[in-house]
Amino acid sequence: MNTTHLLAVTLAYACAAAAAIGIGYTVFASTLIGRFFARPMAEPASFPPVTIVKPLHGNEWALLANLSSFCEQDYPGPVQYLFGVHDSADPALQTVDQLRGLHPEADMTVVADARLYGPNRKISNILNMLPQARHDVLVFADSDVGVGPGYLRHVIGELQKPGVGLVTCAYRGQPDPGFWPRLSAIATNYQFLPGVVTGLALGLARPCFGQTIAMRRDTYQRIGGFTPFVHYLAEDYAIGEAVRASGETVAIPPFAIAHACVESSAKKLVTHELRWSRTIRRIDPVGHFGSALVHPFALALLALVFSGGAPWAWTLALAAMGARLTLKLLSDRALREPCRDLWLLPLWDIVSFAIFVASFRSSRVIWRGFRFKVDGDGLLSATQDE
Repeated sequence: MNTTHLLAVTLAYACAAAAAIGIGYTVFASTLIGRFFARPMAEPASFPPVTIVKPLHGNEWALLANLSSFCEQDYPGPVQYLFGVHDSADPALQTVDQLRGLHPEADMTVVADARLYGPNRKISNILNMLPQARHDVLVFADSDVGVGPGYLRHVIGELQKPGVGLVTCAYRGQPDPGFWPRLSAIATNYQFLPGVVTGLALGLARPCFGQTIAMRRDTYQRIGGFTPFVHYLAEDYAIGEAVRASGETVAIPPFAIAHACVESSAKKLVTHELRWSRTIRRIDPVGHFGSALVHPFALALLALVFSGGAPWAWTLALAAMGARLTLKLLSDRALREPCRDLWLLPLWDIVSFAIFVASFRSSRVIWRGFRFKVDGDGLLSATQDE
């Protein structure tokens, strides 16, 4: 056996072993996702006044529908809707005007303020808005999020549990029209979301998602407000860690909100996924490296190539694809989503693994047209082109 053949055999068995572990992970995740969303919802003991804080930027495809979903809540307490932009000519404000026409009874406040306090423009936008927030329960929610009518009452019910300082929400992908947004939704629903559920079940994940961050004003003040997070790319993760460090817990209720998948081209999709993959690698390098095991189909294909098409490798690839399809079917059932785009799953699995490998090449990311380098604490610093 020559050296080249020995190396190929070694790589084949190494990839096969990783794929087998990944299949086990996928099967385990499949059993957990239904249980996670079957837990009982929390109901509030009272209905305190709430300010929903919505930073806006641009006129997204489903912006009006997403904003309207927050105005259609089954919540009897007072709700202030606080919208903010950096530019008074931002087209998102036209959508807010339409929203006023659809919901004239809603208490809406708009802030247009160009001040920046760091590279994270979203946090700067929020800091400009908060002086206008009238209520002591604050719900920060991204503009590209759609929710059901019970969203606010269940979030507040969770926040009222003893020891809870922050409530965040898992999310599913809601694609804009087109091929690439559908592929992005595949990434969210069958890679990201099962990973969150499994990480929580094993006590390995400490998530906090910017799609929803609900907290009381005293918690906000206890962590020093949001000014400390203006240099973070993953500001949501950092905020969650700050709340935990203050002695309070972060709760995730058993429902998923809809997150708009808007990546309209291959470049935009890869740039988005690569940005987050590199960010996670810098924040949690060990966990990121271990996430290779969430790619059993790609690993099985590598085993197939390195083994020269051995029959056992074909069997492993079929088993990996079967496990992934099972996860998709059970996730769709748990999320009450129609089963569609089965053929996109193996395509995304291959693309996703390539992005995972590429994430080790650099710590540079592109965010809203600007290039930054992310350090080991998730902090942003401006950089030149690679």
